This record gives sequence, structure tokens and C-alpha cells, in this order.
Amino acid sequence: MSKMRVWFYCLLAGTAYALSVSNLIDGIPWGLFAWIALLPLHRALTGATTSQAFWRGWLAGFLAFIGTMYWVVTAMHLYGKVPLPISIVLMLLLAGYLGLYVGLYAWGFVRLEQRWPAATWVAAPCLWVSLEYIRTHAFSGLPWGLLSYSQFQWLSLIQVANITGVYGVSFLIVLVNVSVFLFVRRVLIEKPRHTFRPWLPLAVTVATFLGVWLYGMSQLHVSPVDRLTIGIVQPNIDQAHKWDQAYRVKTLEQYRRLTETVSPQSELILWPEAATPFLFEQEPAYQSLVTGMTKNAEVPLVLGSPTLRRQSDGTPYLLNSAYLLNPSGEISGRYDKQHLVPFGEYIPLQRMLFFLDKLVVGIGDFEPGPGPTLLDFERGPDRRKTRFGVAICFEVIFPDLVRRLALEGANFLVTITNDAWFGNTVAPHQHFGMVVFRAVENRMAFARAANTGVSGFIDPTGRILMTTPIFAERAVIGSIPLSTPSTVYTRFGDVFAWTCVIMALILLSFARFFSRPVRG
Repeated sequence: MSKMRVWFYCLLAGTAYALSVSNLIDGIPWGLFAWIALLPLHRALTGATTSQAFWRGWLAGFLAFIGTMYWVVTAMHLYGKVPLPISIVLMLLLAGYLGLYVGLYAWGFVRLEQRWPAATWVAAPCLWVSLEYIRTHAFSGLPWGLLSYSQFQWLSLIQVANITGVYGVSFLIVLVNVSVFLFVRRVLIEKPRHTFRPWLPLAVTVATFLGVWLYGMSQLHVSPVDRLTIGIVQPNIDQAHKWDQAYRVKTLEQYRRLTETVSPQSELILWPEAATPFLFEQEPAYQSLVTGMTKNAEVPLVLGSPTLRRQSDGTPYLLNSAYLLNPSGEISGRYDKQHLVPFGEYIPLQRMLFFLDKLVVGIGDFEPGPGPTLLDFERGPDRRKTRFGVAICFEVIFPDLVRRLALEGANFLVTITNDAWFGNTVAPHQHFGMVVFRAVENRMAFARAANTGVSGFIDPTGRILMTTPIFAERAVIGSIPLSTPSTVYTRFGDVFAWTCVIMALILLSFARFFSRPVRG
């Protein structure tokens, strides 16, 4: 195959992947591209050595993640004040790193094709899931743009995530891509005369797809249960003014006005991440303005604010916190963010990377919180207790972290964020789409408050009940069903992903014993 054709197929695969995780921009269901996104990559791997396969896979992945993560340039340059050339280089380095996982997949695919082709159709999806799982955890983890997230709007196909987690949907997508490619290649191009039945993997894939779809259809009904009415405040505070002291009073007045809009009909009110333009516990004068709003509203309030604490030697540090204020304006609970954003809230390997600064301007380094913590409040005439977990910004993209919040006994889940960093890009929509999977995995409703959007409500089946436009001031009210943890995924976690890791290792290791291709 000529280099030009290889480049073309890699570009096609990368473009299709990036479009598939764009998450329904301008009303077009780009997620459909996921079901064919890997076909050009597999075509580029035809006849390649394992070394060639790795680099071709890396190139396709590199191009895919440029399209998926281009918004990093906006975050670093526009808001982090990093010079544009450096921002572009850093984004390309990030895309190059993420492309390694696609390169490893391509290497494994070709190795299987060379040594044990009859097993490729089932081993390849296991390998893909294994690499996605590793990417979720390696080097702090970056599971942004997993292949499965392309399907967030296809509810009947993603309900299986309440058993397998997000990785089960990725498995199904890759299974379809691989089986179709192998079938077309063997039947239409090679036209074999031997006894191998090329239709068998495709038949199993069709049966699996139908099984997943039928299971999903059976899960889409939500039984009538207790419901909670929540008011969400989306203030659309300009990131450039967020920590400017000159705008503090104006910002708080904006929150007051929007809060008064939703408080009469709400049982709980949500403000976004880092809503207060000050340290909530450290400045009583400004704190009293917020507690006064809560007293006037007579409704519990969740708000984001940095928390100042000190080490035993007196060294100060910050926590990225979510506070729960009761209707009397008192702090009744606090959750501290566990999973911090590298280069956003802290600098990893700070001694080596001393020349870098964080993207969060104006405040110091953050420390991670202690672990899963639920907040609770009383509601209704019978003062029944309602419990919820909070995922702050970046945390919601980590399935196991959210699962642990649900497992603690939450009745619903909340995520608060400040997506102003992303600018007017696809990233806020990608971020919101991931929340759909967290709802499905735990069969638990979500409420999301974002400074600049997308804010909204999601029911336990992943159905989006309401969304707000980005970069618009909004105050909205929604009703979500309450539930208790009940799914296989909530109870047992990433068993499916670990099964894929073990299967991939076994099949790749077993393939070593074959010195030449084996035809089934």
C-alpha cells in the first residue's frame, strides 16, 4: 500500500473518530460515525508489519485526538495566558500521547492477524477496552473522548453500561467495526474457498448488538418514585472577571437575582463550581451575603468555593470544595474534590516542571480531598432525609469515582463545574455527554450546574430532561426521580473492563505459539 493511501485512511479514521465524539453539534447525530470509524484504520493495517501497524495506528489516533482535544489550546492560551505557539505544541503533545493507545491497538490487531486470525474479531474489542481502561487510570488518567461517549443520545444501546460500565459500549462499537471489516475483506476481496465461515463472527456480532438493544429497551422505563425539584443557577460569569475583586459585589448580586427566580419552586438550589469569587470560610462580610440569600430563599443551597486549610507545620493549602448550606444559612456539609486537574489545579512532578504554572490564575495549589463524602438535607413535611453525592468538574469523567459516590448510599447525584475554560468549543458538550453515562451506570438521576453551561437534568436512564445553552445567563428548575444504588456496575465496578484486560493478555500471549497464520 502506498504512503499516500495509508495517510488517507489514517486521516479518514481520525476524522470519523473526532466527529463521532463531537456529541450532536448543530443537531447532527455525529455519533453514528463511530460504527464505521475504525474501518479505514483496519484497511490501512492490511499487509502491514507490527511495527508499521503501530505507527499507522498512532497517526490515526494522533489525528483523532487533535480533533477531539483541540479546545485545550483555547483553555491554555485564552484563559491560562500561555503563548499560542506553546499552547499548540502542548496540545499536539497531548494528542501524540493519546495516539499511543490507538497505536498499541493497531499493533495488537496485526499481531493477532498474523498469528491467530480466527480470534481477531473477539480479541480486538477486548484489546481496545483494555487500552481505554488503562488510559482512564495511567498518569492520573484522561478518559476524555472514549469511543463509547459517541453514543450518549442512543439510550437503548447504552443501558448495558449499568452492567459493564462505559467500556461495554466501546466493546460493542469495536466488535461491529472489526466484524464488518473482516467479513467484507474475506468475502468480497479474498473470496475464500476453504471451510472458514466468514459470516460466523458477523452473525455473533449481530446477535450481540440485538441483545444489547433489547436489554436496553427493557431498561428504559423508570418506575414512579419520589421526586425532587431542583433549581440551577447558571450565571455566565466571565472567566476574566471571576477572581477580580472589583467584580465581587456585581457577581454576588447576579447570584442573588437568579437564586430568587428559582427559590420559590425549589427544594434544593445548585450554584456552579467555584461560584463564590472569594474563600467562603475566610471572608465573613462576603460570606454573610451568601448566607443571607439562603435564609431569604429558605431552601438548601449547594455552592462551590475554595477552602483554605493548613498543614501541621502551618503551610497553607487549598481544597476545591462543594458546600451545602441549610435554609438557616449554616454549613451543614462539605465535599472536597478528590481527583484534581493536572496543570489546572496542581503541577505534577513540580520539582522537574518548576518552570510551568497552573491554568488557574490567582490562587495557589490545591490538595485532593479525603474521599467519597455524601451530603444530606431534610425535606417535606415529614422532614425525610435525602442524600446526594457531588462530582466536581473533571471528576465526573471517571466512572469508578462517581460509582463510589453512588455506592455510599446517594439518592441522586450532582456535578458542578466551570466550563468557561473551554470557550465556545465542542468541549462543554462533550463534558455533558459523559454525565449521561454516569447516570446510566448507576441508574441514578443527575443535576448539573455549570458557570457558562451546559447545565441540565438527566434521569436514571440517561434521558436528558433539560439543558441550557452555553455562554448564556439562566436560572432553571427541574424535577428528577430519586433512587437507591441497584445496578451491577454500582455494586461490582469495572469487572467487565478487567475481564477484557485478562482476555486480551491471554489471547495475545497464546498467539505467540503460532508460527504462521492459522485458518479456522
